[in-house]
Amino acid sequence: MIIKVKTPSPGESITELEVTSWLVKDGDYVSKNQLIAELDSDKATLEVSAEENGIITLIGKKGKKIKVGDILCTIDTSKNWPSPASKKILKEKNIPIESIKGTGKNGRITKKDCIDTNTNDDINYHSFIRSTRVTPLSSLRRKLSERLVSVKNKTAMLTTFNEVNMQEVFLIRKKYKSIFKEKHGVNLGFMSFFTISCIRGIHIYPDINAIINGEQKINFEYCDSAILGMHKIVERPVVINKSIEIRPIMYLSLSYDHRIIDGKEAVGFLVSVKESIENPIKFLMGKNEKNIPKILEL
Repeated sequence: MIIKVKTPSPGESITELEVTSWLVKDGDYVSKNQLIAELDSDKATLEVSAEENGIITLIGKKGKKIKVGDILCTIDTSKNWPSPASKKILKEKNIPIESIKGTGKNGRITKKDCIDTNTNDDINYHSFIRSTRVTPLSSLRRKLSERLVSVKNKTAMLTTFNEVNMQEVFLIRKKYKSIFKEKHGVNLGFMSFFTISCIRGIHIYPDINAIINGEQKINFEYCDSAILGMHKIVERPVVINKSIEIRPIMYLSLSYDHRIIDGKEAVGFLVSVKESIENPIKFLMGKNEKNIPKILEL
């Protein structure tokens, strides 16, 4: 039976795609759900999988456009490879199928091929070999790799860390979470507190929001040049008023372009976020707890 694999549609507005790469060769045996091709459009990268087991015949040409719905390739499911008896031997002897060259029709692996591969059962040849498996990178992964290397070569990335006591935010969430959920239909999360804390920090250290463009510095009204990482909250022992207490602690990291942001600004920004989270009423609520409902729009 011949299975016709048609070019999938990534969206209503896209009528054709480019065959970026074939991950198999014409005449190869493919397994069901095995990746066989990558297609590119202006908006997305698609990976195409084999619909059935069989011998594949490539129709779409690499680097050429193909319309959505056109036949990309065909799979002949009648050409089973290897034979059922061969599969059993391969499984029993733990022999990788890639290590055997089929001598049957259309390159099919026969029972004799499997038996002749390892005639001396007393020696496990594979135990002395460090096998490797080479698989092609997807188009998306290749683009990400190229972009990451490009960014690394063009910027001076640095990361600074700090830790923050989440106790006060926990208390505010506990007190107002039910009212907030009733009013807005969503849970009161930590992101709201970090967002207004970052806004405060950017007002104090505006270069956190700037980039270098040639010999110029550009400041944005939206976040651009640094990434704030918020890590797992873990209960840790901390010293408070000369006594050890357990508090919910989160590690913060700020990754930034050191060409434009000095360590002083990076550390200062993290400290400002830390102050805002540890003392939200003082730094975010105008020093008055009565302002909390207004800030949370309750």
